[in-house]
Amino acid sequence: MHINLVIAQLINIFVQFLNRNDMKHLLFTLSLLIALSMTVNAQVDKITGKWKTIDDKDGSAKSIVSIFKATNGKYYGKIEKLFKEPEKLCTECEGTNKGKPVLGLMIINNLIEKDNKLTGGTILDPKNGKVYKCNISLESGGEKLNVRGSLDKGGWIGRSQTWIRIK
Repeated sequence: MHINLVIAQLINIFVQFLNRNDMKHLLFTLSLLIALSMTVNAQVDKITGKWKTIDDKDGSAKSIVSIFKATNGKYYGKIEKLFKEPEKLCTECEGTNKGKPVLGLMIINNLIEKDNKLTGGTILDPKNGKVYKCNISLESGGEKLNVRGSLDKGGWIGRSQTWIRIK
């Protein structure tokens, strides 16, 4: 069931209990509502941290990306380490990123929390300089990250990568 529907139903139950003046049920429902909201936020917050990116072709480690939540409430990701060619420049990038060092480059931009994942923003592939729509979700108990870059809004045309959490 969609999380918003669950919350709406819990609020409805909460209002019914208020009308009955049943303090025991009121406290139980309120506790359940708080626990549910904390669980949803905690899942997305687990996406923040450092992640090792893996090369699609040979399976080797490419970089370390740090994903963080900014003060504007959106999520971003920055390359903190390159395992190969640490001096590499983003020669294929366009605009303000053209010619900038890949190390330190903000590659994930403006993601928002929706349905227990991050979506609505973009991801930059420094190898080809292209910017894709991005969706990120946790898998395997929070130790792996599914990162999907796509050309279309629905995410049908694109590719996915699995990133590994750095402890």
